[in-house]
Amino acid sequence: MCGIAGIITKNARNYQSEIQKMTDAMEYRGPDAADHEFFENAALGHRRLSIIDLSENGKQPMFSSTKKECIVLNGEIYGYQDIKNQYSDYPFRGGSDTEVILAMYQKKQKDLIHDLPGMFAFAIWDEKKQELFCARDRFGEKPFYYAIGQNGEFIFASEIKAILATGLIKPEIDKAQIAYYLKNGYIHPHKTVYKNIFNLKPAHTLVLKDGKFEIKPYWKIPTQDSKLSLEESIEKFKYLLDNAVKKQLIADVPVGSFLSGGLDSSTIVAVASKYKENIKTLVYGYESGDLNEMPYAQAIADKYKTDHHILLDRKQKISETLQEVYSYMDEPLMDTSLLPTHLIFKEASKDLKVILSGDVGDELFGGYSFYRYNINISEKGYYPDYLSKMFLLAGKFREIGSERRHRAEYKDTLDYHQNKVRNHFTVAEIKKLGIQEEVPGQDFSFTPTNENYNDLMRIDLEKYVPANMLLKGDRTSMYNSVEVRIPFLDIDFAEFCIQLPSQYKVNSTEDKIILRKAYSQAWTEEIAKRRKNGFGASVSEWFKEPELQALSKELLENKNSYIFEYLDFNEVQKKLNRQLQHWNLLILALWFKNNKKHLQ
Repeated sequence: MCGIAGIITKNARNYQSEIQKMTDAMEYRGPDAADHEFFENAALGHRRLSIIDLSENGKQPMFSSTKKECIVLNGEIYGYQDIKNQYSDYPFRGGSDTEVILAMYQKKQKDLIHDLPGMFAFAIWDEKKQELFCARDRFGEKPFYYAIGQNGEFIFASEIKAILATGLIKPEIDKAQIAYYLKNGYIHPHKTVYKNIFNLKPAHTLVLKDGKFEIKPYWKIPTQDSKLSLEESIEKFKYLLDNAVKKQLIADVPVGSFLSGGLDSSTIVAVASKYKENIKTLVYGYESGDLNEMPYAQAIADKYKTDHHILLDRKQKISETLQEVYSYMDEPLMDTSLLPTHLIFKEASKDLKVILSGDVGDELFGGYSFYRYNINISEKGYYPDYLSKMFLLAGKFREIGSERRHRAEYKDTLDYHQNKVRNHFTVAEIKKLGIQEEVPGQDFSFTPTNENYNDLMRIDLEKYVPANMLLKGDRTSMYNSVEVRIPFLDIDFAEFCIQLPSQYKVNSTEDKIILRKAYSQAWTEEIAKRRKNGFGASVSEWFKEPELQALSKELLENKNSYIFEYLDFNEVQKKLNRQLQHWNLLILALWFKNNKKHLQ
């Protein structure tokens, strides 16, 4: 796991200072080493977090055996040993997964991408072709940003801050992305908060030659449902997850696992314990209330005899933690679990370099309550326009019930999912706040329908997962110099799960059906009966902290705060209710404060 950087331009050797600044800006992504390579028309930089092949043979930028190709890679190629065996004629110098990509490139060129598993963002400079070949993994686990510099340079990096560090870009705020953030709580998965810095889409390649670049998809989310029976699906589900976890336990450094006491992380630990004894597990614990996961996590730790560690939140340093997190976050992200995620990676970094996570199980197995709720109201039927108007008008005079109101307010399943779920400000509220630009739409790799509830999960896999969940995991883990691995996103397992019929996953009363049938015996009885519990916390409780109140006052009640270059002061004051809209605005204001130096 690492940080990559590059500048493709004529006389690239003159950019040694800029490349150095880029890798310095991402030092935490790879504290073990920093290296650079220079060609006439390309400069490549790399920060290394040593996970596989700790020797000098694993260092990057890495040359191929012919010295005509050079790669920088951020990520892990799971199962790379089996791939390596297919290229026995290549003169491997070491045991790294990076070198396997070079072997594949020499034989298959750009077609290698179709056979490459894992999480990755990489760039290969082909000196003979004078061409740059870049790619990002299928789900967006690893980031890849790029921009065009003031002199026409093509600049790429793992983080936006590295691009800004060159001094070759004057960033421009994209107000449409501010609108998108206010509505969704994160920036569009295919964009950045800046008009002139770009985000390579997951499952896409980028080829740069003669100053022109071409971007193409190499994979699309499957849309056909499997024909396997439930019993056959359960057996294959267990087989594929077993393989996924086993592959992701391979490392030349200690590997641990998060253990929240929920179904997903408990399953990962149960499977991992088959291959690794006394695995270190970590839980982030809340002292009281419904969010206390510790007893459930402890029960699984006891069952599998893990080396279990608890990080206890005493709710004393919310403001301090928030400001620490936004010292490295390049874009606003309002997810309240960002703070505990940062803290647990901070704790993990004391002993571990690699940690397994149960992320993305909800999107693959139908774990969110809003999936069940949406199916329930969809089965009852959304009202046609004329009835909707009658019900909504009646609701002004008497309570009609939230379910009937939602059936009247939204036209169908997709409308409810896109415009109700995880939405924080309405379009009308955003315009009142001062952003007149339209909230950008979403271009999916498939055409969602109301007939297949799997499409709700597919939407989340292409929208929420890369833009929120994976970004959060990458930034918080890498800031703490820890690699996070997500077995559920193993390509064979994930593709299989995406294609399972929705009734194997969720209905109006049950969630994670296939996971429960496959692994209930691996959990404790109490965990098997649990519903999903989020990893976030109560914002209203956080706002009781005097230091957080002071930070909010400084950033949101001061007309000179930089956020009011973009938002209306008086309208913002109406939203300071210590609830999620207040938190959304506080995150944005803090981000503006920390980044105004780039914008002025």
